[in-house]
Order: sequence, then structure tokens, then C-alpha cells
Amino acid sequence: MPAQSLVVGYDELAALKLLALDGALDSEVKVSCADLADRLDASNQTASRRLQRLDEAGLVTREIVSNGQWVSITDDGEWELKREYEDYRRIFENVAGVDLTGTVTGGMGEGRHYISLPGYNEQFVDRLGYEPFPGTLNVELTDESIRARSAMESLDPIPIDGWEDGDRTYGPAVCYPASVETAEGETYDEAHVITPERTHHDEDQLELIAPVKLRETMDLADGDHLTVHVEEAP
Repeated sequence: MPAQSLVVGYDELAALKLLALDGALDSEVKVSCADLADRLDASNQTASRRLQRLDEAGLVTREIVSNGQWVSITDDGEWELKREYEDYRRIFENVAGVDLTGTVTGGMGEGRHYISLPGYNEQFVDRLGYEPFPGTLNVELTDESIRARSAMESLDPIPIDGWEDGDRTYGPAVCYPASVETAEGETYDEAHVITPERTHHDEDQLELIAPVKLRETMDLADGDHLTVHVEEAP
């Protein structure tokens, strides 16, 4: 499993939101702990600790100077804000799922190995209701769908637990029910998006599993356009 940022709480996310409102998504901004503390209704020490925590979690970068600090929000920090945004979209806009578009692309062949491992496979059968075809269908997302993918993080997934086989440890993952639609309108409904838990690495790529080989069942080739409708776990 790839390395991931430390988890931060709502207090740190409140500070992150204020930094974004000040323009820290686009460039470095000058931050005074006293000013931030006043806006957070907290002490200077508390504001300083929240900035430090955001830094340690990899959500911001900081350069401390004599009269404050220059702060910018990292890609990981932007991702956390997008996840918060999508939660509010679900509250106020009644968002039930997310549509992602892209093209079929070849993978590295690792999916076949990991999907077939018994520690994962048994959970797929138990929690998804089927034994997946040993391999994944890889979809390269459009730029718009890369940005929209954060909406998936607000949906309740099906957890796949990490496990050990004595030689190594295998990390947890999450699955989201999904249907796949081709440009010609052909659909397949019994698929799942699978992704390592709490990570957004390679967010331009979507991996799908199903009880069948999707490439053959849907007559897909590299470059074919797809829409993947991702839903919340029942």
C-alpha cells in the first residue's frame, strides 16, 4: 500500500478552510498565528498547533519567518477540502452517486495477482457476493472526472480488510458498487470500483472488478470511451 497522509480532525480542517479562503490553494500566503487564532476563536498556541498538525500531515507546506509564516496548501490538502465539499453537496444537493468518464487503458498486470490472493478473494465473495474475475479493468479518467472523483470519497463504501500471510502485510481497500456504460449504450451493472483505503494516489486511474472479464463481456478495447456510475454501498 502507498504511504498516506496522517489523519487530521475537524479543527485542523477548519484552519485549512480559512487558509484556502485566503488564497493558499493558488499560492503562498502570509499567515499570522494571532490572526488565525482570532478567526478560529482559539489561542495563539492552539492556532500554531493546528498549522503544525496540517504540516505534519502533508496538507500544507510552511516557511517560518520572523514575523509569521508563508503557507501553501498541497495537493493532499486540496483533496481533503474536496472531500468536505462533496459531503456538503450530498447534504444540500441530494447527490446519490457520481458519474465518471474516461477511456479503457491497459494496466500493469498487478490486479490479477492481488485480486486472486485468498485474503482478499474470500472477502470479495462474502461482501460483494461474487468471486471476481482475476484482473481489473483500468479506466483513464478525463480531467473533469479526475476533479469529480473526490465525490466518490463521500459515499459509503464496502470495506475490504487488510491481512497478513506470514511473509508480508496486505493493506485494506474499499469497493464502491458501479455500473459501466459504453458510448454505444451497452451497460453492465454488477461491477465495483476498487481502491486502496484512504488514498488518492493515481487518481487519474479507476480500477474495476466484476465476476466476468469486462473487456470480453462488453467487447472493450484500449481507447474505448466509458461512463462509470459509482453508487453508495447498500
